[in-house]
Parts: sequence; structure tokens; C-alpha cells
Amino acid sequence: MKLLSPAISRLARLRYWRIEQWKLDPVATQREVLQDLVTHGQYTEIGRKYGMTKLFSIRDFKKAVPIHEYDDIKPYIERLMKGEQNLLWDTPVSWFAKSSGTTNDKSKFIPITEESLQDCHYQAVKDVLTMYYNFNSESDLLTGKGLVIGGSHQISSINEETHYGDLSAVLLQNTPIWANWIRTPELSIALMDEWEDKIEQLANSTIQENVTSISGVPTWTLVLIKRILEITGKQTLAEVWPNFELYLHGGVSFTPYREQFRKLIGKDIYYLDLYNASEGFFAAQDDPTDDGMLLFLDYGIFYEFMPVEEYGKESPLTIGLDKVELNKNYALVISTNGGLWRYLVGDTVQFTSRDPFKIRVSGRLKHYINAFGEEIIVDNSDKAIAIASEKTNAVVNDYTAAPVYFSENSNGAHEWLIEFEKEPASINEFTYELDCALKSVNSDYEAKRYKDIALRIPLVKALKKGIFTEWLRRKGKLGGQNKVPRLCNDRKYVDELLLL
Repeated sequence: MKLLSPAISRLARLRYWRIEQWKLDPVATQREVLQDLVTHGQYTEIGRKYGMTKLFSIRDFKKAVPIHEYDDIKPYIERLMKGEQNLLWDTPVSWFAKSSGTTNDKSKFIPITEESLQDCHYQAVKDVLTMYYNFNSESDLLTGKGLVIGGSHQISSINEETHYGDLSAVLLQNTPIWANWIRTPELSIALMDEWEDKIEQLANSTIQENVTSISGVPTWTLVLIKRILEITGKQTLAEVWPNFELYLHGGVSFTPYREQFRKLIGKDIYYLDLYNASEGFFAAQDDPTDDGMLLFLDYGIFYEFMPVEEYGKESPLTIGLDKVELNKNYALVISTNGGLWRYLVGDTVQFTSRDPFKIRVSGRLKHYINAFGEEIIVDNSDKAIAIASEKTNAVVNDYTAAPVYFSENSNGAHEWLIEFEKEPASINEFTYELDCALKSVNSDYEAKRYKDIALRIPLVKALKKGIFTEWLRRKGKLGGQNKVPRLCNDRKYVDELLLL
């Protein structure tokens, strides 16, 4: 371990020139990525269907291959899981990432190929380390261990050769041997299914380790940190792990959680946002002072960007990097070395920079509130929650919101169900600040709130602690990559929670 860490550290630092190479010529890099993908695709069933042997330009590719959502490729996935091959990609597929990004009852199974493992997911992880060393050259990160809060691992009963689990579990199961020496906990704990017992074992097995970094979704990381402090009797994580220096997070906006982490950790560390989905590792912060995440352009993923107003059209327009605009919402469309072709991920992103290309996740295509023309997206709600929390000295654990429709006696509103770690002195004051913040970040909302004509002030209800965890447990969605949906354009989730 002590001999290995400096070697890995040197390799990580030396690779930065490759990142700079594709940053300097992003459009050409993407063109080469697509050419390589189509070369693989032409030997597959879907490639023959769309004539990939004759596709020699981006224009031809977009004209021949339609945009796919999950239901469009589901028949291929089901056949792959039964053992058929060469359907979406020309090398064997035996692993699938079970995607549960929302609390929908349906699970998605995303194919994971050797190319997507090595050239996308693992390469991106190594390059995140490279970028970290580039701005923090004095780091001692690899003198200790990285605590990984992964998902659960299951084996499919469909076929002995077919395996699936959360993305984190698939990555852990296939990780190189050397990587196991610089991470904690042991695999048997990292891949446990039962999350309450898992948190307990994670805490007890890592307290004595020299942990220098943590990777995980903020909600479960907070639960783990609090349990570690309970067991040790310490006030801050810095007392438990004095060499702790980096937290890698993703999956949800970190904005509502930042203050809680700062207090619980007890010292200044680096926080880096990652955009790593079952479909691919898309982006990561290369500079902790810049909220934008560097878009990864040379990892076997070809990107298209669909203006959100195109969603639902018969032939939606997509554009390339050369035509994107800053601060505009685009739906992400990808073709990948995992065998996804013009696949609509479902996330919306905004560009924060064009040189280099940096993005931030602004929400989900189907996670928004637009019942009255207000067009509230998750990026708006996260910012508003953070502002209201700061102004009222509150701390929010989780929240969800939905519309309250017009009735004979009143006009519309938004109902917010919030689980506070620390409640504000006055819910009315918090509601007022939340409303003001939403007006400041969304002009459509501000217009609809004018004199309460279309929208009245929000309804905010404080839920008892643990209610969201109990809701996820009852839905069989506890732990891992499962997240509470922040916004919904109908009242399905809100009404379920109100019944608990």
C-alpha cells in the first residue's frame, strides 16, 4: 500500500496532458468518438437496422438513427439479459447497471460493456484524481484510503452469466485488484443490500482506518457521518480522521447539504461534484472554485443537446458542442461504448462555460413543476431552499414539492413537504423567504405570483424526521442511488407522503 500509493499518484499527475489535448480540440475529439462508436455499431443488430456501414458524418448519423428512450431499447435489453449478443454492441455484455434514479416502480437495466467499464467509468475516475492533483499538488490523498459508500449487489436469476446491481456495485465488483488496496470498506460490506445494517458496519469497520476521502450520495453520507460521531463520541469528523481532505459527491445537488457537511466535518476540505450515471461518466469539477463540471469528451460518449422545448416532438432538434448556448436548458442525448444509440438520458443540463465546455445538471425532463406556466426546475428549487435556509438559520435534510390545483375557493399554489434537520424559528418566515428566493431565480414564477393572481404563497409543511427514509423503505427503494424526487408536476409523491 505504502509503496503503491506514490506510484499511482505519479501516474495520475502525468496524465494531465491527455486531458488538455481533448480540451483544446473538443469538436474534433467528439467527431472521432462517433466514428469509433459507429465502427463498433455496424457489426450489431441495431447497426444493421440503421445502416451504420454507410454513416460517414454526424448529419448522416442523426438522420438515420432516431432518438431512443428506454422503452425503445428495452426489447434489446431483455434479449441481452437472456444471453443473446451483438444486439447493441459488438463485444459481450454480461453486466447491467440497475438504474433507480427516481422512485418510479420501473427499474432500468443499462448494459455495461468492457469498453464502457475501462474507457469510460474507470478512466474517468482516474482522471478525476488527475484533475484533483492538478489543482492540489501538495495532496496526501493516497497516503490513506477512500471510503466508498456503494450500492447493493445482486445476481440476476435469468442467466448464470448475467449479473446486475447498482452502478457503484458493478464498478466495485469489477474493479482492479490494486484499487481494493486504497479503498475501504471490504467488498462484502460495500455491497450489502440492507442499508440500516450496512451503515452500522460501514461505521464500525472504517473508524480505525486512515480515511482521506469519501465518495457517496450526500443523504447517506450524512447518515454515516452522524453514526460515526455517535460511536466515537467525537464532535467532528476531523477528530476521527485528521487527514480527511476530499468529498466526492453526485446524484443530487449538493447545495442544500453544504452547511451540514461543513459543520460535521469541522475543517476545510475540498468538495468535488461528479456527474456519473449508469449510462456513463459524463463530467466532473476540475476546479473546486468553479461550480461548472468539465464535460468528458474522450471517454467513448458522443453528446447531442436537445433544447427542452423540442422534447415530445416527432423529430426533435439536437445540436452539437459548436452551437450550444450558456445558461440554456438542454436534454442530454448520448451514444456510448455501452451500446446506447442517441439515448435520451432524462437529465437536463446547462452550459456554464464554452472554453472549456463545462456543465451543471439543472434537473430532469420529467421532474419539474409547470402546472401554471411557472416552469420551476430542480436547479431553481435547490437554490431557493438554500437561500431560505441561510436566511432563517434552518437546515434541510430532504424535500419534495408539487402543485396545489385551482379550486372554487382559491387559486393555485405549490405544496412543499420538508424534513428539517434544524427547523426554522418560524415556518411562516421560512415560507416567505422561500417564495422570495423562487421569485429571484425564476422570472416565470415571479410573474405568476404577481398579486397572487395565478399562484398564491407556497404551503410549507414540516415533516417528522425519517419520513422520507420510511417512504423509500415502503417502496423498496431504500439506499444506494435511490433519491427522493425534488419536484413533480402531479401530486402522486406528495399525497403518498401525507398518508404516512
